[in-house]
Amino acid sequence: MNRQFCFLSLLNLHPQISSNSYQYSHLLPPQSLKNSKPHPNIYLSSSTPLKQISRSAYNNSKLLQEPGHVCNDIAHSYVVSCNSGDAQSLHLLLIKKIPKDLFLSNSLVNLYAKTGSLECAQQVFDEMPERNNVSWTCLIAGYTQQALPEKAWRLFKLMFSTGLVPTQFTFGSIIRACQDLGPRMFSLGTQIHAMVMKSKYSLDTVVCNSLISMYGSFFLEPARYADEVFNGTPVKNTISWNSIISVHSQRGDAASAFDYFSRMQGEVGCSGLKPNEYTLGSLIAVSYACSPFGIMFSSSCLIEQILARVTKSGFLSDLYVGSAMVSAFSRYGLFDIASKVFLELSDRNSVSVNGLMIGLIKQNRGEEAMEVFIEAGDLVMKNCDSHVVLLSAMTEFESLDEGRRKGREIHGFVIRSGLIDCKIAMYNGLINMYSKCGAVNKALRVFKCMNTRDQVSWNSIISGLDQNGRSEEGLKCFSDMMESGVVPSIFTIISSLSSCASLRFLGMGSQVHCVASKVGLDRDISVSNSLIAMYGECASMPECRKIFMSMSDYDQISWNSMLGVLASSEAPLEESQALFSNMMQSGWKPNRVTFVNLFAALTPFSALEFGKQVHSLAEKSGMSEDTAVENALLSLYATSGDMESSENLFARMSYRRDDVSWNSMVAGYVHNGLISKAMDLVWLMIHNDQKMDCFTFTTVLSACSSVAALERGMEIHAFGIRTQLESDVVVESALVDMYSKCGRIDYASKVFNFMPLKNEYTWNAMISGYARHGQGTKALELFRMMQDSNLQPDHVTFVGVLSACSHAGLVEEGLDSFESMSKEYNLIPRIEHYSCVVDLLGRADEIDKMEDFLKGMKIVPNSLIWRTVLGACCRSKKGAKTNLFKQASEMLIELEPHNPVNYVLISNLYASKGRWEGVARARVSLRGAQMKKEAGCSWVTLRDGVHVFQSGDSSHPDMKKIHEKLNFLKQKMKEIGYVPQTDLAWYDLEAESKEELLSYHSEKLALAFILTRSLGMPIRIMKNLRVCGDCHLAFCYISKIVGRQIILRDYNRFHHFEDGRCSCGDFW
Repeated sequence: MNRQFCFLSLLNLHPQISSNSYQYSHLLPPQSLKNSKPHPNIYLSSSTPLKQISRSAYNNSKLLQEPGHVCNDIAHSYVVSCNSGDAQSLHLLLIKKIPKDLFLSNSLVNLYAKTGSLECAQQVFDEMPERNNVSWTCLIAGYTQQALPEKAWRLFKLMFSTGLVPTQFTFGSIIRACQDLGPRMFSLGTQIHAMVMKSKYSLDTVVCNSLISMYGSFFLEPARYADEVFNGTPVKNTISWNSIISVHSQRGDAASAFDYFSRMQGEVGCSGLKPNEYTLGSLIAVSYACSPFGIMFSSSCLIEQILARVTKSGFLSDLYVGSAMVSAFSRYGLFDIASKVFLELSDRNSVSVNGLMIGLIKQNRGEEAMEVFIEAGDLVMKNCDSHVVLLSAMTEFESLDEGRRKGREIHGFVIRSGLIDCKIAMYNGLINMYSKCGAVNKALRVFKCMNTRDQVSWNSIISGLDQNGRSEEGLKCFSDMMESGVVPSIFTIISSLSSCASLRFLGMGSQVHCVASKVGLDRDISVSNSLIAMYGECASMPECRKIFMSMSDYDQISWNSMLGVLASSEAPLEESQALFSNMMQSGWKPNRVTFVNLFAALTPFSALEFGKQVHSLAEKSGMSEDTAVENALLSLYATSGDMESSENLFARMSYRRDDVSWNSMVAGYVHNGLISKAMDLVWLMIHNDQKMDCFTFTTVLSACSSVAALERGMEIHAFGIRTQLESDVVVESALVDMYSKCGRIDYASKVFNFMPLKNEYTWNAMISGYARHGQGTKALELFRMMQDSNLQPDHVTFVGVLSACSHAGLVEEGLDSFESMSKEYNLIPRIEHYSCVVDLLGRADEIDKMEDFLKGMKIVPNSLIWRTVLGACCRSKKGAKTNLFKQASEMLIELEPHNPVNYVLISNLYASKGRWEGVARARVSLRGAQMKKEAGCSWVTLRDGVHVFQSGDSSHPDMKKIHEKLNFLKQKMKEIGYVPQTDLAWYDLEAESKEELLSYHSEKLALAFILTRSLGMPIRIMKNLRVCGDCHLAFCYISKIVGRQIILRDYNRFHHFEDGRCSCGDFW
């Protein structure tokens, strides 16, 4: 027989080897390669590629050294071999008898490649004096088969540079290499597709099947490219149909998968195609990946219909199909049917048992999955995969501690039995188990013991660290993974972005984004959703909008994530409304997360009317009795001032109330100034044994702080001690803040000193407390202690430090602290820090320095700074000698023309300089603008309630006693040197009239009232405005006369008067 046809004869000698076996290597569903059913060999088989190519491709008579029948016999001897020893024998035979024969050299390269001896295959290939396209195809296919797609790709480029034309098998192998390299090779895959289109293989079924599989694996578009290739394939075989069904099955697109299955059945009559076990396997897989209500009916009903079709087709006893059915029914909790199918299997193995266990695990029934594993011990031989599945069951135990304990037992068993080294998946399973059971340190130990790590290993440890709050370590692992050369997957990117979001590491998050873009994962919808969440947490709204607008498709999470980001960033209300409207118009139905996020977006704007409309929609959608939705609605109504609606909704919630519901109502009462109702609700919580958490305590303590309700705050403190919540760092920080704002800086200091753990909020509260009480030296000392504790001061810390320096007259220390913000701590000063420095210089009467500082500011001064400047000019004798007060007056009127405080300040400035015409103009402007300044008042809290006084007030029932006490005090003060500061009575009146006005300021009336009532206790007075200079001086004298401590809180600080002195040192 002519040697040109000898290879064709081999095909006839081995009819049991299908010519489609190579095609199967590209087209079978990936999941079908993972079970125990024998499948045709991938990429290289005894028939690929040499057996299927015409013998004419090898004909080179000049190189033949032996008769044709000798080569035929040799080829026949090795054609079905996959043994490395046979490859070495053939190699030796070629060296001794038939050197340089191209046909047999190609056979040798193919045989070495099939046995995994790629170094030998490469060596033979390199020593070949002549190579044809088959030579290159054999080696390319070998590298692809052995999961070395990068080398396959480099070899293909070299082949192309030689001018050789790729065959359909070359294209099939390199397309699969692109598929294995993942989405990052999408562009190269499309280039290969373009080359195919230019070749004669553009309509070849084998090549088209490979393209379908490649495009389907990339997950970049909604299977559009795979669909287009399939529809353009003129001759479709079973593998073609299986491939496109598998593509949609892996994407969870049940509608498309079953549509193709229907079309495939329609061609049965004309083409003879029939669904096989792989077709049914893909349909079973997609049945439990689709939504609960499937295409037209529930998925459980769908899987039952598939069972009927499988039974009718005779595949129920097939191990692959039967195991898939067991797994599917188990996932739906239909364990009776799953057990029945399991028992009907003609052959059972660990895959069947694993399917049953996986179904139970998906139903969060880890204990039952373990029972199945134990009971199946006598039926089948369990393998390494069974133990991996068992480890995942530990994470679904009702008690994670028990799951962790059982997991450690399994860990010990696989070490003793040697199973731990049989597969890398065993290590991965241990990492996953320990991470999800809260033992992340043990997971790290397992990870460090691994000699070889794959993508899943890195994913498991990065995800585990992120889920256990070890975000920085997770990002370090991500960096190590990149250095090791392992390509990140979707799960790697999502977990790393989650860690960046938790830490608010915008820079690192952007780097992870770049990595995702480079490997082609940024188009994945889950990655895009994670990017939106990360940039949202890092307050980078432009990037969030950019990513959302660039997405080609959206899911429910996409819309909800964007709504959540808009809510947390307090974006314009119109933007949230427009997004919600677009979501509805796109056909998406809002779920509970949608409503919660939308209500959260509406709350800052008190969008009551729109909120009520959304409330109605929630009721129509059946979400009105969802506790999370109701809690969000409670917050919206309360913030909008509609406490009546909040109370009605709260009453309807009845037994659905949780901690958030109660806290929302308490916060609502506090927000609306209904402190008494807030406290009553707290007592109701206590009476009903409702659990009070940290949020409840901090909210109520904050309310006590705002109105200086010391007694109520102490009651809450006592209850916190009884419930053992006083040791919580958040509650303790709130206690420090409450006591300092209620005038008990000594109590605040005691709470602070006894705290075992302090965070930045604790230090800030104490530093601000000392500043508020005029104890600047203590504040600076505490600031140094904070630095020594390795806590990084933030912007709030420096507001407290600068305020302390201002109130204590520590000019140099304040300026040094301001400079250190940017130089030592990389903190850019904000407007409030500049305001503190202006106040510091103004109180120290450094008007010239203040003017220079204003000129050197890197940001434009706002109304707060100009008010501070005006106040400093008013107090200083130098103020009227500069043009600074005029500039401040003009800027205030320009920035806030409707703020009455500005006109009063300008009037007071002119009055302090005796320029009464300026006073008249300012007051005329105030009346002309129809504005009313808040009336000054002082109040005291006694057992019989709160007593409020205004300047010149005569409405109090004890006013006669109050005036008598004031006259007595005035006489005593004058005897020891008090002189009324009539220059601070900013009215154009006689001195006697001014003195009379000063005598009846609200704080003096409040003080006299207390002195008519109580004895011995420190006197506490609250005032809504800044205390005037004359009252400040009078309180110094009175504290000495009555021998009692007087604590006065004005609108920005505390004054402690004792024995004729004030804690502020006259810097107030």
